[in-house]
Amino acid sequence: MATERVRGFQRVTWAFPVLLAALITGCGGAGGDPDLIGPGACTNTQTSALEAQMDGLLAQADSEVDFSFAVDRRDGHRYIFNRGNSTLQTSYESKSASKLASAVIILRLVEQGYLSLSDRPQDHINNWPITGSNPLTGMNLAQLLSFTSGLQSDPACLENGSSNFRNCVLTVAEDNEGNGNTPGQQFFYASAHLQVAGLMAVEARDVASWQAIFAEFKSQTGLFGASTFDSPSSANPSLAGGMYFTGSDYLNFLKALRGGSLLDATSMGQLLTDHTASVPMVYSPIFSGIGGGAALGEDWHYGFGLWHECQSPTFNCAPGTRVSSPGALGTYPFWDRSKSYSGIVVRAGAFGTVTTGIEIERSVRSTVDQWATC
Repeated sequence: MATERVRGFQRVTWAFPVLLAALITGCGGAGGDPDLIGPGACTNTQTSALEAQMDGLLAQADSEVDFSFAVDRRDGHRYIFNRGNSTLQTSYESKSASKLASAVIILRLVEQGYLSLSDRPQDHINNWPITGSNPLTGMNLAQLLSFTSGLQSDPACLENGSSNFRNCVLTVAEDNEGNGNTPGQQFFYASAHLQVAGLMAVEARDVASWQAIFAEFKSQTGLFGASTFDSPSSANPSLAGGMYFTGSDYLNFLKALRGGSLLDATSMGQLLTDHTASVPMVYSPIFSGIGGGAALGEDWHYGFGLWHECQSPTFNCAPGTRVSSPGALGTYPFWDRSKSYSGIVVRAGAFGTVTTGIEIERSVRSTVDQWATC
């Protein structure tokens, strides 16, 4: 049966180091095939000791704003830490954390037969302006989901709530049609890719708006009940960064994704494939920073709406081991597939503080790895 333990900054419990070490001794090791990691490697007392240690580390984590942190492990047990006034029911602006949700929603439409990964924008969008011999004519849905479509320019209408969703997507095409890029030849992190994919989904599903797509997803899955796609507006939502969600909603989404109830094996394989293994990473905010914020200087690769993490300046990691979709305000949803747990840091810092959320999680990761085996 699933359980959860809620912690708070005001209720931090410190365990004596010697006692803590004694209690942790004997916990199962981290790593390896997730099928080999099962619950029961630690007693409840040992789990509580690890959670007390996590409390202490998160209480000291460097964050200029309140935040919540939570992780779900394989046996259904959830650990929650709230600092200040933040809770898992607090509504947070997603920024790029919405990219994974948008990609999964669109992949479900592929499964349902409304779209194909080989579809091109002009197959569904009337009056698509990129035609003829322009190299961008060949861009397809798979390339849009992996940010390898050749699009680079994000027009101002993407951040304008009064803009028309469809017209703005046509502006994306007009602004990019002369860039000379060939689809599939480079990775460039931008919002335009998902916005085009979103209009393809709306037209293929023959509905009025992305809101109808999102409402159908909610109805089919029971997920994101307290969340909305309404930034910069509900009429012109940004698929790449326009959600307001609660930590609880996103955790449940990650749990369902991890459990295999959202995508079939083929779609999951596509989601988790490294789609940038053979192309240059022309622009990555993880490597070089965003909005003047700090950079990790790490060479992460990209799947469909998610990053393949690698703590190295050159990608030398196994794709799909740890994936995530961090946002520019420091929210950081993650899925550690090697240890079979998922979690999130939710916060609303200044724009460009994406690394802060990642560093909060890293400050406690080694203890979470031990906890995940219990």
